[in-house]
Amino acid sequence: MQSTLTVKTSKGSYPITVARGAIKDASTLLNLSRRVLVVTDEGVPAEYAEEIARASLSPTLVTLPSGEGTKSIAVFEKLLRVMLEAGFTRRDCVVAVGGGVIGDLAGFVASAYMRGIDFYNIPTTLLSQVDSSIGGKVAVNLGGIKNCVGAFYPPTAVLIDPDVLKTLPERQIASGLTEALKMSCTHDEVLFALFEKGEARARLDEVILAALKIKKAVVEADEKESSLRRVLNFGHTVGHGIETLAGFDDEKNDAREAGLYHGECVALGMLPMCAPAVRARLLPILKDLSLPTEC
Repeated sequence: MQSTLTVKTSKGSYPITVARGAIKDASTLLNLSRRVLVVTDEGVPAEYAEEIARASLSPTLVTLPSGEGTKSIAVFEKLLRVMLEAGFTRRDCVVAVGGGVIGDLAGFVASAYMRGIDFYNIPTTLLSQVDSSIGGKVAVNLGGIKNCVGAFYPPTAVLIDPDVLKTLPERQIASGLTEALKMSCTHDEVLFALFEKGEARARLDEVILAALKIKKAVVEADEKESSLRRVLNFGHTVGHGIETLAGFDDEKNDAREAGLYHGECVALGMLPMCAPAVRARLLPILKDLSLPTEC
């Protein structure tokens, strides 16, 4: 079953299509009849980006190393040079096939090339599907500071295929579910109840769609993160601190040197921000998802 949401922005609107097998239908869902820069990384199964390349009239496929170190000014410049040398014009586009790192990087490239060209985002991790792929925030890191060089640049379209999640280990699924859990805490008692019943893993399609609807509503109300949108940072203030203390820098992906994923740091970051009654309900959920509750 296919679901489509439309996100309204100051620069127009864009569709989010959620459908199993959507990557195989990319040629009908996206305008790929032009030069297409397909950006992916080594952690993404190669067939996903190759599928997009095959569906494109004139593809240029770039596979980058996995990890936060890829989200740099140097790689940003490299991709711009690749496009320039391949003769890309304002009529062409960039497609991100990967998680949040690839989406942020490729989106920033699209925002800068010839003052902005079309950008399609195809997120392949649960975390990026429920959160980072929509909202229009694109960026790279500089000097060990995350996302300090970037822009608000809405995608032309987002294509979410839950089938790609089957290649992810359970721990990454749990890490991604943290972002949906975060949004359920702030906005959706029904979604929170689904987590309390222990049904979130088995009903991923519902979780993804519910989280997207929350993110869409918040982004439409506060596109530039001046007020309401800050609620989506729940868990991130402390979580980013944990990432920093645990050893995050430009050359590491998340805080994995200390054995932590981004979603796990967010889980830890939510607990001290909760009222006791909420914390008492949240703790069993985190434990059920095998997420950390102390560090």
